[in-house]
Amino acid sequence: MGFWHKKKETDLEEEVRSHLRLSAQERTERGQEAGAAAQAARREFGNVELVKETARDSWSGRWLMDFVEDLRYGVRMLRKNPGFTSIAILTLTLGIGANSALFSVVNAVLLNPLPYPHSEQLVMVHESKPNFETGSISFPNFLDWQKENRSFTAMGASRPFGFSLTGMGEAEQVNARFISSDFFAVLEVNPILGRTFTKGEDLVGGAPIAMISAGLWRRKFSASPEAIGKSLTLGGKSYMIVGIVPANFDLYLRAANQADVYVPMGQWANPILMRRDAGLGIHGTARLKPGVTIEQARADMARITDGLASAYPNEDKGIGASLIPLRKSVLGDVQPILLMLLAAVGFVLLIACVNVANLLLARSTARTREFAIRAALGAGRQRIVRQLLTESVLLSLGGGVLGLLLAQFGTRAALRILPVDLPRSSSIELDTKVLLFTLGVSLLAGILFGLVPAVKTSHLGLHTALKESGRNSSGSHNRAQGVLVVLEMAMALVLLVGAGLTIRSLTLLWNVDPGFRPDNVMTFNLAFPPTMNDKSPDAIRSILRDVDRQFASIPGVDGVSQTWGAIPIGSEDDQQFWLEDQPKPADPSGMGWTLDYIVEQDYLKLMGIPLRRGRFLTDQDNEQSTHVAVVDEVFAHKYFPNSDPIGKRVVMTTSGDKLEIVGVVGHVNQWGLGSDEAQPLRAQMYMHCLQMPDAFVSTTTSGTTIILHSQLPQAALLSALRSTNQRMSAEQVLFGEQSMNEIIALSLGSQRFVMMLLGAFAALALVLASVGIYGVISYLVGQRTREIGVRIALGAQQRDVLRLILGQGMKMTLLGVGMGLAASLALTRLMSAVLYGVSATDPLTFIAVGLLLSTVAFAACFVPARRAMRVDPMVALRYE
Repeated sequence: MGFWHKKKETDLEEEVRSHLRLSAQERTERGQEAGAAAQAARREFGNVELVKETARDSWSGRWLMDFVEDLRYGVRMLRKNPGFTSIAILTLTLGIGANSALFSVVNAVLLNPLPYPHSEQLVMVHESKPNFETGSISFPNFLDWQKENRSFTAMGASRPFGFSLTGMGEAEQVNARFISSDFFAVLEVNPILGRTFTKGEDLVGGAPIAMISAGLWRRKFSASPEAIGKSLTLGGKSYMIVGIVPANFDLYLRAANQADVYVPMGQWANPILMRRDAGLGIHGTARLKPGVTIEQARADMARITDGLASAYPNEDKGIGASLIPLRKSVLGDVQPILLMLLAAVGFVLLIACVNVANLLLARSTARTREFAIRAALGAGRQRIVRQLLTESVLLSLGGGVLGLLLAQFGTRAALRILPVDLPRSSSIELDTKVLLFTLGVSLLAGILFGLVPAVKTSHLGLHTALKESGRNSSGSHNRAQGVLVVLEMAMALVLLVGAGLTIRSLTLLWNVDPGFRPDNVMTFNLAFPPTMNDKSPDAIRSILRDVDRQFASIPGVDGVSQTWGAIPIGSEDDQQFWLEDQPKPADPSGMGWTLDYIVEQDYLKLMGIPLRRGRFLTDQDNEQSTHVAVVDEVFAHKYFPNSDPIGKRVVMTTSGDKLEIVGVVGHVNQWGLGSDEAQPLRAQMYMHCLQMPDAFVSTTTSGTTIILHSQLPQAALLSALRSTNQRMSAEQVLFGEQSMNEIIALSLGSQRFVMMLLGAFAALALVLASVGIYGVISYLVGQRTREIGVRIALGAQQRDVLRLILGQGMKMTLLGVGMGLAASLALTRLMSAVLYGVSATDPLTFIAVGLLLSTVAFAACFVPARRAMRVDPMVALRYE
C-alpha cells in the first residue's frame, strides 16, 4: 500500500510538471501573439498619445472638443453672473412661453387635421335661399338630395334639440340631435359599443331607438355593456339604446355643442317635418367620392335642385344647395384671428430678444479685454463668435424649458377664462409639434439676440481693446444698443396700436343700441313634463297661461312672457308671406321673407323695444280674437314704403294664417351688436303665441322659453324660480338661465378674445420696452460718469445734465415711435375683420398710443437721469 501511494504521488507530480510546462508554452505563445498585435497597433496607429492627437487634428473631432469646451466655459460664465443670467432667462421665458402657448392653440385648431378619416372629403350642405346662403334644409329635399346625387359616398343630416330625461333620478334636460341614418357613416365614426342607425330607421314611423354619448353612458349606466337594449325616457317617450357614441364627439368640434342623445330624424313629432317648404334647422354633411372636387359636386347639386324646382315650383323655386368644406365651417372666422395673434406674440419674442441682446452688448463690453487676450493667444474671430453664440443659445434653451412650463400651466388657465368657445379646444396640448416649435424658436432666438453682440465684439481691434480699461464703452457698442432700443420701441408701438384699436372697437360695440334694453332681463328654458304630450291645444294654452301666472307671482318679478324663437342674438327663425291686397306670387321667389318672433303680450314691453306707431300686443289678442302682428320699421319701410302698414294684412305661407298689422316697433340687432351691418337687413314680425294654429301649438309640448324682468339679485331670482318650478311639477326642468347682458357679452366673444390677448401682449411689450430703454440709459450713464463729472466741474448745472441724458433717451424713443407708426399703418390693415366702427388707421388711436409709449419711455429715462444729476465731480474725476 505504501508503495502504491508513493507511485501515485510520483505520477501526480509528473502530471503537474507536464501541465505547468504546457501552461508556460501556451503563455509564451499567447504573449507572442499579444506582442505581435501590439506591434501591429503601434505600426498602424502609433502610441495612444498619437491616436489622441490624430483625433484632435481631425475636423470633426476638433469641432466636437471645441464645442464641449465652449459649452463648459459658457456654463461657468453664466453661473458666475447669476443676476444677468436670471434676468435674461426670465425675459426669454416670457417671450418663448407666450409663443409656445399660442402655437399650441394654432397647432390644435388650425394645423392638425380634423379627427375624421380623409377629412378633406367632408363638406357641409345647406339650402341656399333668396335671403340666406346657408339656410336649413327641408327633410323631403334632403331625402331627394341623398338619393339622386352622384358626387357623394354618403350624405347625412342633423338638427339640434333638447329632451327632458326622466325616470333615472331627478329630471334633467339633455342635449340631443335628430339625425339621419347615414350621419355617422359620413364621418366614418363608429360606436364604441352597439351599432348606429340602419337605412330607413330615420323615416317617419320607424322604431323609437337612440344612441347615447359615452359621458351619459358612464353617468347613468356606470359604463356597463348591458346598457345596450335598455330604455331611456325622453320627453315622456321610451327609446331603446342601440349604441354608444365615442367620448367628446361633436360635428363642429366645440365642447358647448356636444350632444348626450342621438335620435332618428323620423322620431321628431313635428307635423311639418315632411313639408318641403319647412327648413326647421336641419343641415347636412356629405363625403365626396374619391377624385370628385367640390366644384363638381356643386354642379351636380345644381342639377338636382333645378329638377326639384321644376317638380315642386311652389316650394322649391329659387332653392339651391350650398356646399362648404367642413374644415371651413368648423373654423369659422377664428383662423385669421389666431394667425394675427401668432404674429403679435412673435413681436413680443422679438422685443425680448432685443432686450437680451442689449444685455449681452453691455456684458460683452466688460469682457473686451478677456477676448482681446484670447485673441492675442491665438483664438480666431470665429472661435470668439462661437463662444458668445454658445452662451446665448444656452440662455435661450433655459428660457425655452421654463417657457414650456409657463405654456403648460398658462394655456389651460387662459382657455377657461377666455370669453369664446374655440373649436377643438379640448385637443390643445403640448405635443411633439409644439416641443419642436419651442426648440426651434429657442435656437433661433439664441442666434438672433447673440449674433449682434458676438459680431460687434469680434470686430474690436486687438490694440484698441487692450488699451481700454473694460469700463469704457466704444461708440460702436453704443450705436448698436441705440439701434436695438429703436427697434424695440417700434415693435412695442405696433402691438400697442393693435390693442388700442381693439379696445376702441369693443367700446364702440358696447355703445351700439341693440334695439332693446337688456338690463334686468332674464331668460331661461322650461322643459314640460311628459304628461304634456297628451294635452289638447286648448289645454296647452291654459297651461301656458298658468306658467305665466306662477312665475309672475314671485315677489320682485315685474313681468313674464313666453317666446318661441324670439331671443335676440340667441335664436332666429324665418317665414315667407305675401300681402293680402296683392295677388299671390306664382312662385316662392316673389314672396317676402321675415324673421318671425312668436311671443306673448308683455314681451315687447319687458324687452324695452320702442313703439313707433300703433300698439303692442295685448291680453285681448287671444285664440278667439282677430289674429294680429306687430312689425318692425324695416318691414314697414320695405313692404309699405309709401303707405301706413297699420290695418294691412299679410298671409303666412306656412300656416296660411292671415294677420292684421296693429303696430310698428324698432328694429332689433338679431345677430349681435354691429353684426347686422354685415347681414342684409331682415324684416321682423311679432305674433302672439296663443293665436298660433292648433297644429303648431301641439308641437310645443316639449317646452318653452321664458323672458322675465326683475331687479332682484340674480342668485335670489334663480332660487325663487327653481322653487316655483318644482311646485308646478317635479318632472318639469328649468335650464339654460342667462341674463340678456350675458347673451350680449357672449356675442362679443371674438372681439373680447382678441382684445384680451392683444392687450396682454401689448402690456408685456410695453414693460419690456420700458425696461430695455431704462437699462440702456442706466448703462450709458454709468459709462459716461467721468464725462458727466467733468461737465459738472466745468460749470454744468443739474438741469443741463438732466437735459443731456433725457435728450439721448427721448431721441431713441421718438425715432422708434416714428418707425412704429409707419409700420402700424401697414400692419393694422390686417385687423379690419375684427374691428367695428373704427378705421385700421384711426388717427386718435395712433396719437394716443404714441403719447403713451413716449411717456412711459420718458419715465424710464428719468430715473437714471436723476442719478446722473447727483454725480459728485471729485468722485467722477477719480473714476476709472
